[in-house]
Amino acid sequence: MQLDGEGDRELSGDGGPGDAANEAFGKLGGRLVDLYWTLGQYDVVAIMEFPDDETATAAAVALGGQGNIRTQTLRAFGREEMTAILSKLP
Repeated sequence: MQLDGEGDRELSGDGGPGDAANEAFGKLGGRLVDLYWTLGQYDVVAIMEFPDDETATAAAVALGGQGNIRTQTLRAFGREEMTAILSKLP
């Protein structure tokens, strides 16, 4: 995520960082697993879990729609998922 000035200020507001996002994600059946503050192009990397890709996308659109955060979504595959994918190769 890339934060603007308002997003930076919200991180130092009431509650722990990510508490409001985790509450909103919970309403969609998801959860915030962890947050990492980073140096470089992105300010924060959030690890989130959702029941499906469509719900994760809805959460990202809602988060970005607040206007103080720009998101980039990456779909990651776990070890078991990647094993299943590779087993489909000829």
